[in-house]
Amino acid sequence: MKLANLDGRAVVVTPEGVIDLNSASNGRFSTSLDASVTRVAEIRQWLAATRPKADPTTTLAMLEADASPLGPPVTDPRQIFAIGLNYRDHSAENNAPVPDAPLVFTKWPSSLAGPTAEIPLPTETVDWEIELVVVIGEGGRDIPSDKAFDHVAGFCVGQDISERTMQLAGVPPQFGLAKSYQAFSPIGPWLTTLDELDDPTDLALSSTYDGESIQKGRTSDLIFDIPTLISHLSSVCELRPADLIFTGTPAGVGLACNPPRFMAPGGVLNSTIEGLGGLSNTCTAP
Repeated sequence: MKLANLDGRAVVVTPEGVIDLNSASNGRFSTSLDASVTRVAEIRQWLAATRPKADPTTTLAMLEADASPLGPPVTDPRQIFAIGLNYRDHSAENNAPVPDAPLVFTKWPSSLAGPTAEIPLPTETVDWEIELVVVIGEGGRDIPSDKAFDHVAGFCVGQDISERTMQLAGVPPQFGLAKSYQAFSPIGPWLTTLDELDDPTDLALSSTYDGESIQKGRTSDLIFDIPTLISHLSSVCELRPADLIFTGTPAGVGLACNPPRFMAPGGVLNSTIEGLGGLSNTCTAP
């Protein structure tokens, strides 16, 4: 099941068209996709039982070709966690040791943007980082790793855009503000539930900038996999419905190029994850 934020309303996206959750269910489900992430199983059962008619004026193929009507599938999470150096090749390109435990930082919800949002560049040192984003459906504390996927509403594609000058200016460096400028967290194009994926632990991810391949990887190469991350985070923080976890990026970031390479106004960043769809974000002047 693909749940999307279409013109500010929660919809199910199908090849035949979209189903507005609130109107098709006579108010049983919210217009808000943030509220709907807690009811993924119930929505799936309702769809199977009622088979509501889809609106054929907007289909999956149309949105795959032009996702501009879509906003971020989650708009107001209470917490956004992000994981640093969670692929060995990315640790290596940073000349950093493989971490012994997840390296956690935060991003702010005001940085969220949709799958085709423009990214204003505040400086000339803004970088890309494609990431698998986990959307929490059922919150909790001290979630055991073998129960972690029971707490996941689904996945989406994300970019952890980073302003490297601010990020690396201090000693020690700090990440949160440098990764939370306007539109520095584009996600989408929809929330894909795990039942749609043959193997949710092994998905190919890739990105291009102006048509040139810049990053490739597989989520099976995560140092700390999704169950480990959920268990680790929930051992400290209570996870809440609609929280987001940016799970880390593979090698290929611009900072690691020789010389370093950054985005510029007019550049187009495309990001794709197997089974989840893609983002296409154009960079603009501030």
